[in-house]
Amino acid sequence: MQSDKVIGHIVQWLKDYLASSGAKGFVVGISGGIDSAVTSALAARTGAPVLLIEMPIHQHPSQVNRAWKHIRELESEFPNVNSASVQLSGIFDAFVEAMPKVEKAGARDMALVNSRARIRMTTLYYFAGMHGYLVAGTGNKIEDFGVGFYTKYGDGGVDLSPIADLLKSEVYEVGAALNVNEEIMNAAPTDGLWGDDRTDEDQIGASYPELEWAMKFDQLKQDPSAISERQMQVLKIYKRLNKANQHKMIPIPVCTIPPDLR
Repeated sequence: MQSDKVIGHIVQWLKDYLASSGAKGFVVGISGGIDSAVTSALAARTGAPVLLIEMPIHQHPSQVNRAWKHIRELESEFPNVNSASVQLSGIFDAFVEAMPKVEKAGARDMALVNSRARIRMTTLYYFAGMHGYLVAGTGNKIEDFGVGFYTKYGDGGVDLSPIADLLKSEVYEVGAALNVNEEIMNAAPTDGLWGDDRTDEDQIGASYPELEWAMKFDQLKQDPSAISERQMQVLKIYKRLNKANQHKMIPIPVCTIPPDLR
């Protein structure tokens, strides 16, 4: 991939979209991971105002440390970049306390994990509304259009998606060209929604390189008879998640009223 040209293309796309929207700048949530690091570094290069928001909810210290190291690096390099930190742990705890207890702990745990992402989305839009900014999404192609590994109306609730046509491996290539720090480049990908250090691979059951292979294999509709046992397992994981999460990837269904009923 021609990383430098891809960077120039995305930065110009961001500039053009911002100009046509009438907004004044961008808001980016910073997690300490590669996707938000790349998205924020690209937004910073537009020259437009960029506000980076760190939003811990019982976050693992390593994630917080990586997030702030990246924020400080961008602030020192780009005068158009500013930051804010909003401690959301108390808000989340109050939300948990307000919700009724249920017998199915597993379902409740997942509902609360998604609630973390939605609280963060609400926070980003608060700052966007205050300043007249756009919320820049941080999802990559595998997450957004492959396995749907994001929260609907959480980290999926954005105004524009600068890196959603980049595979995870390509995000790392762009990150290297942008000089994203080694701590982020080397950190195992994680959604940061569980309050511990579990990785995306722990949750999905496959690595991003494996999922990229499965996505390409599935799109090309190749013969699965010649693949290895592990590849078959990964392909099943990919297909299962892709099917289960189609509701995130397609437009919201609208019930159209026939003209003769109006």
